Amino acid sequence: MKNKIMNYKENKQILLTLFITMIMMVAALSTQAQIEKLSGPRIGMTLITAGPVADFLHEGFDFDENDRYGSTGDAFTTQYGWQWESRFADGGGEIVGIVEWIVLVAGMEQGKFLPSTTSIIGARTNKGLEFGVGPNLSLSGVGMVFGVGYNFKSGNLNLPVNIAFMPGRNLTGNIETWDNDGNYTYEEYDYNSGARISIMIGFNMSK
Repeated sequence: MKNKIMNYKENKQILLTLFITMIMMVAALSTQAQIEKLSGPRIGMTLITAGPVADFLHEGFDFDENDRYGSTGDAFTTQYGWQWESRFADGGGEIVGIVEWIVLVAGMEQGKFLPSTTSIIGARTNKGLEFGVGPNLSLSGVGMVFGVGYNFKSGNLNLPVNIAFMPGRNLTGNIETWDNDGNYTYEEYDYNSGARISIMIGFNMSK
């Protein structure tokens, strides 16, 4: 399944996304704000719509390369990983800036290993409502994640609950076929890389 999951776009697109992320992180860290750093585990579940990743979760490397991407339908998978968070206080205001790095592994309940890394830049209100956006890098390529959530507190314990959405990308693939004259040829078709909707929970401790 050499082209099904390792379906990156051009390398320069990945490098450009990582470069932009690094610039945003450096800019945030260079501010004069008070910084609080937190970290903790994250676990959840993701719905992946029809596409190469869903095909891999259904059939693994046994997926027939002559089948169309997305032919196996949608897929569910668990997510497990770790979150690092930096909070940028503004001196007592009602909103704080947040920067998150999240490393997750999906597919383990099926004996598969699908790692991903996400960087989120956003904000959280003093009532716990939070939202953010940032790039995601996985074996299926690069995409943008949009997230909202609520941070429940119990003393110094934070219990964030988040919903994240990453839209799929429209791509073109080809399959091997034979024409009416019995000649070997390729047939092009359009497919989507697969959108992802995740529900994640976790915890961390404020100092």
